Amino acid sequence: MMANVVIYSTTVCPYCVRAKQLLERKGISYKEINLSNEAPEVRVELMQRTNHRTVPQIFINDQFIGGFDQLYALDRESKLDELVN
Repeated sequence: MMANVVIYSTTVCPYCVRAKQLLERKGISYKEINLSNEAPEVRVELMQRTNHRTVPQIFINDQFIGGFDQLYALDRESKLDELVN
């Protein structure tokens, strides 16, 4: 069964684009929540949950893994495939 991957992004975020491209290249489906289209409270709740102010914020099976740099590092260390499969 494929993992539940969620990316919180904004419309003008180059790292969000790169994170989505990496997932798509690997054939990993994800749900995107664009904070540009959400109520401000959604962003506030997210920041309180993760203590991070930047996007993307990426969750795999409800576990916060971080942003693009962390996602890329997981892939480079061949740990991303383990997490999603």
